[in-house]
Amino acid sequence: MELEDVVKMLEEGKVKMHELEGLLKDPNAATRARRLFLERRLGIKLNAIGSTVIDFNQVYGRNTENTIGAVQVPLGVAGPLLVKGVYANGLYYVPLATTEGALVASVNRGAKVITENGGARSIVVKDGMARAPLFRLPTATDAVDFINWINTNIDKIREVAESSSRHLRLKEIQPFINGNNAWLRLVFSTGDAMGMNMVTIASERVAQWIEGNYPKAKLITVSGNMCVDKKPNAVNFLLGRGKTVISEATVSRRYLMERFNITPEEVVNVNVRKNLLGSAYAHSYGFNAHFANIVAAMFIATGQDVAQVVESSMGITWAEVDDNGDLYVSVTLPSLEVGTVGGGTGLPTQREALQMLGVQGGGDPPGSNALKLAEIIAAAVLAGELNLLIAQHRRELGKAHERLGRAGRT
Repeated sequence: MELEDVVKMLEEGKVKMHELEGLLKDPNAATRARRLFLERRLGIKLNAIGSTVIDFNQVYGRNTENTIGAVQVPLGVAGPLLVKGVYANGLYYVPLATTEGALVASVNRGAKVITENGGARSIVVKDGMARAPLFRLPTATDAVDFINWINTNIDKIREVAESSSRHLRLKEIQPFINGNNAWLRLVFSTGDAMGMNMVTIASERVAQWIEGNYPKAKLITVSGNMCVDKKPNAVNFLLGRGKTVISEATVSRRYLMERFNITPEEVVNVNVRKNLLGSAYAHSYGFNAHFANIVAAMFIATGQDVAQVVESSMGITWAEVDDNGDLYVSVTLPSLEVGTVGGGTGLPTQREALQMLGVQGGGDPPGSNALKLAEIIAAAVLAGELNLLIAQHRRELGKAHERLGRAGRT
């Protein structure tokens, strides 16, 4: 069918937007048709939205539906940032997609401080993507018996789960009971994929097998919110989901005094009173200054699931004066959910951002690229945290935003 014919059918209500790929046999043409329909219906032009390098044949059935174009976000770069990790080892230029003035400059200055003081030491201490099917049992006693049965059949459950993907391994099952409800928090290694879809498919197979072999257990949902996905929560804070990663650095007293006229004790004081006491008083799940800023900017740049910034930006900033009188500072991110294959990582601009970091696609060995990305993100978060602590003690926050975030405005 011709493009104009399809647009006219949309205007007359004879077809629905989601049917256009089937009619035109071309997701790019379907995208243009929907955009033209909206322009006429709304009396506006969507030229910028239509200007994109994306081939919607690569998007259809993978990333989104009812496409009309793309939204562009300014992409800045911070660095070089020296990272000394198990997988990330070298100088990195960090891509940050953001509309917040001063953010890239903040990470950039923090990266300079860290790099000139020997670099950031990053390490992933735990790795596992979770999905938690919820089952209903007749009684609480039955729920306890059910968990015991699960533990005696874990080898078979592992076999069923791993049959869904050659990249997936079941690491453990964390059970939870409340009344006659039982959650099985299934934790998997997922290679270089973030793995949420992978573990959902595996969990559905496991749940189906359980229902077939334990009739008292009735599946309520494959995702019972003990996973926990896209919600701030204590479970992921304590048990982790995705990558639990730490990045740390030491900044000399002399450097801080000469460069910023600030002491390690003054940085520690800001961290304790702001990030620890202030966050505790607010009952926050983030004992930090602005993890979410850096995590969100890097997620957008590298094609991660942006909604997972919610739990990925939970964490704690720690600072102390070390035995030599220098500043020790670290960030711990318990639930950093990232991958280098799948999701939005295959989109053209996101793929290039991953190439900048040397982590695009699958790693050798499998899983190493995702672990490397996690180490780099944690180091970038550390740079942002360190700089903001310094800036807030020096009362530079408002000045920086006035200079870099309000150009041309009064």
